[in-house]
Amino acid sequence: MDTMRYCECFARLWDFKAKWCIGFPISRRLRSPPSSQFEPSSFSMNPHHRRSPEYNALLLAGPRLGPLKQAHVRLVVAGQGSSLPLTTKLATLTVAAGAASYAYLLAATHPAPDSFLFCTLTRAAAHHGLPAAALTFYHSFLTAALPFSSFAFTAVAKACADLSTLRVGMAVHAHAILLGFGSGQFVQTALVVLYSKCGQLAVARKLFDAIRDRSVVAWNAMISGYEQNGLAERAIEVYKEMQMAGEAPDSATFVATLSACAKGCALDLGREVERRIVSERMDMSVFLGAALVNMYVRCGLVNKAREWFDKLQERNVVTWTSMIAGYGMHRHGHEAIKLFHLTRCEGPPPNDVTFVAVLSACAHAGLVSEGRDAFATMKSVYGLVPHAEHYCSMVDIYGRAGLLDDAMQFIHDSIPGEPGPEVWTAILDACKMHKNFNLGVEVAE
Repeated sequence: MDTMRYCECFARLWDFKAKWCIGFPISRRLRSPPSSQFEPSSFSMNPHHRRSPEYNALLLAGPRLGPLKQAHVRLVVAGQGSSLPLTTKLATLTVAAGAASYAYLLAATHPAPDSFLFCTLTRAAAHHGLPAAALTFYHSFLTAALPFSSFAFTAVAKACADLSTLRVGMAVHAHAILLGFGSGQFVQTALVVLYSKCGQLAVARKLFDAIRDRSVVAWNAMISGYEQNGLAERAIEVYKEMQMAGEAPDSATFVATLSACAKGCALDLGREVERRIVSERMDMSVFLGAALVNMYVRCGLVNKAREWFDKLQERNVVTWTSMIAGYGMHRHGHEAIKLFHLTRCEGPPPNDVTFVAVLSACAHAGLVSEGRDAFATMKSVYGLVPHAEHYCSMVDIYGRAGLLDDAMQFIHDSIPGEPGPEVWTAILDACKMHKNFNLGVEVAE
């Protein structure tokens, strides 16, 4: 039985009033009987709260936990501690401040929480990168038997996608079908993202094809789904379908498509996308810039990649790493080291992947001293813990340069515990390269 069929059956069988909750139980004192309709809180309709001193205090506090706690005290002292609109605003700002547990406490202790409160908290948690908290608010929704909305399901599906929790995501999908929200455009789009991130591309494509009026977000979700799962050609096909459908792409479309072009070495399409970006004077975000640099690097046009790199006003660690890796990949080790030094002066702090790119470039260019120095700064300057890839690269640096004794000394002195098979493979390759059969036999044994 495929996933879609499973969700449809599960929706018929599952009792969603079961006690499926993370955290503390929520009061069941409801303002009205549960229904499938979503009724927003009076907070969104009553202008009085927008002008009250208590509401202004919340606005002044903003998403900062300390000032928000002070504003909470002010609400209680003013006798507004049970005001649902003010509690909703306070809890939402608290989630934005990263204190989801405090927001949960506010909702859990309110005498009569409504759908708008939990829907708002669920969406806020998903939006601010707190997917586990979003699921907790969703579970509280279930326990309190409050009416749901498509907005809540969209947020929960996003949270499941961020956590790559397929089983929970399928349950959410089934719940949406049960309550009649499964065919909504926004819910379906969020589910496409969910199943794509969980590797269920057949299900994602079935949902995508079922969307009647696809938005650019839906198209982007399908392109990204194929690209992120290593199906670059399928991603390019969807982009071409999007063009035929007359849907205008946005920056996210081009980022995903350029990434697919990089993986599929589709240089012609990559250049076509570049021309559209330039002709439409699209805002060059850090993500779009990094995608252009990476596309040209992966397609072998390092000089063109460097042109775009130098044009970018904002570069993140991915952009710097892509350019360094490009130089190393195409045996421009000295350029890679120069750019690495420039990164240390002007760029963001390098990460683990940056150092893999630097060490690999040094190995291919025979830059032993530079590689040794880079490896040392990784720990001493940036506090990064080397992984197998870094140890293997260092062995490769010594091995390619014919310094087999130094490579063995590095293995014994610098690698904690038993070296992995990739390390021994690197030293064996070096023995074969330099015809040191005695050491090769010793390593093999």
